[in-house]
Amino acid sequence: MDGNNSILINRFFTRNTLKELINEGESATYSAAIRRYVADSSNLSNLECISEIYFFLKSQYQNEYYYKNTLLNKLLLGIHNPHTTTALTEVPIGNSKADFILINGKAVVYEIKTELDNFERLDGQIADYYKAFSRVAVVTSESNFEEISSRLEGTPVGIYILTKRDTISERKKPVEYTEKLSLSTMFKVLRKDEYESILLSKFGRLPNVSQFEYYRTCLSWFESIPVIEAYTLFTQTLKRRSKIEIDEFEKAPYELKFLIYFSNFKKADYSRLKSFLCT
Repeated sequence: MDGNNSILINRFFTRNTLKELINEGESATYSAAIRRYVADSSNLSNLECISEIYFFLKSQYQNEYYYKNTLLNKLLLGIHNPHTTTALTEVPIGNSKADFILINGKAVVYEIKTELDNFERLDGQIADYYKAFSRVAVVTSESNFEEISSRLEGTPVGIYILTKRDTISERKKPVEYTEKLSLSTMFKVLRKDEYESILLSKFGRLPNVSQFEYYRTCLSWFESIPVIEAYTLFTQTLKRRSKIEIDEFEKAPYELKFLIYFSNFKKADYSRLKSFLCT
């Protein structure tokens, strides 16, 4: 695929493009994608056009969005349940960003390596993730399995393969590894209201210090909690981060599930989306 093609289709499956479509009913990116990837759109609904563009991803260009959307559909909706499990994406951890995290009774970080990626940064990414989470897995293609299996041999890192049948195949189960958990790294993942709720639950109060000293004091209090206890509080708090209209979300089209889950849709947004897709 040439560079212009990849830029266009990567831009198409973004929250900004989706927001333009449901709020304004049009998008220059969407129009360009239809011209390039849909043979004849004259009698097709917007949903049918999106399905054709997504089919191009599946058959010819399995980019990061394709992997993320498949993970969300197959794991969150297929194996788990959005009532009891929370998904997170692009979470900054150390010098890395976690592609996809699932939290239910346990938390797992999934690092995606498509056929379009290399493994140059993988060791550093895994090291960062283990500072905040006890289970890490790599999701990659069948063609990468031998190389990734060799690289991760003897490590607690799990391996999952996106198969040609659009399934997620577990080839190596992630093993819990807590030795590298870092209280300061966990704390930096949390938002202000999140670490405050942990401190209130643990100490029954918040620091009574100046605004200048507040963050540093909160960090110091958090670091005084035993690491495994802090990790439990940390994951329980992150699990409450995602708030979606579950009944509406479950009716959303497969191709857009990942975008919609992380777009903070309200009922009015779902209504506008439905109207656009039927047009």
